[in-house]
Amino acid sequence: MPPAASNLPSTSPIIPGSQHLIESDNLFASIKSQSRMSTQHDIAPLPLEKSRNVGENRPDLTVDVITPEVSRPSTPYILKPMVDFDGLSWPSLGTKKRLEATPDEAAARLNNLSGAIRTLLECIGEDPNREGLLDTPMRYAKAMLYFTKGYEENLKNIVNNAVFQEDHDELVIVRDIEVFSMCEHHLVPFTGKMHIGYIPNNKVLGLSKFARIAEMFARRLQLQERLTKQVAMAIEEILQPQGVAVVMESAHLCMIMRGVEKTTATTTTSSMLGVFRKSTRTREEFMHLALRNNR
Repeated sequence: MPPAASNLPSTSPIIPGSQHLIESDNLFASIKSQSRMSTQHDIAPLPLEKSRNVGENRPDLTVDVITPEVSRPSTPYILKPMVDFDGLSWPSLGTKKRLEATPDEAAARLNNLSGAIRTLLECIGEDPNREGLLDTPMRYAKAMLYFTKGYEENLKNIVNNAVFQEDHDELVIVRDIEVFSMCEHHLVPFTGKMHIGYIPNNKVLGLSKFARIAEMFARRLQLQERLTKQVAMAIEEILQPQGVAVVMESAHLCMIMRGVEKTTATTTTSSMLGVFRKSTRTREEFMHLALRNNR
């Protein structure tokens, strides 16, 4: 049972209307302010109806079903906004320093990271001076900077004026976007696929940008739950569409290589905003189209 709406911290609504989003200084306005208190729920109770699956051939088993009045909060902005302009969700102060580093500063960062990896090898009982490991600290340092290159990117550069006015108001889905990320709890990879859908509100985004947005957030230390919501909220922030839906399916090496060691376990997360959160039928349409080959 979700917490009472009256106890939810407030956030700002999405502000529609800018014709040239990338040129606006208000790109992040809706995620900086926290002034809205939600008191409604998006899924209203449905009229009492007979179950379609029970009692079709046995009238004596027919039961009445009804959608609960409160099935989920009207807003996903619980506790605090998941997208923060100066926090880890967006380039933080530390990552801005990394992005804007001089060549000398970048070299010093790489050397420090390489030294840390050398220490790690020594701590696990290895000899970092043996032939096979001689260059491993520097190789891994470069690899780690690549694995986390999303910290050096932001939405303005990713979108790059690829928002277009278009009179289209039907579902758009980009399926099977490959995602590679690093679990922030154990610093091991999790990989999978992301499916993104949205219903435009007179604005569409270049299709390749959806994959680039997913890549930007994935190339950071992440949780799958956070990653799914960040992508959905970023697309909502850019387009102010009627709704956004994101589903991600992935396998986590922290479950496969350690701990419970279940090699076939997968994790599915979703984030539904706007009409996808309000309408059961719209949400079901997206799920059917996005996951139709997985069933």
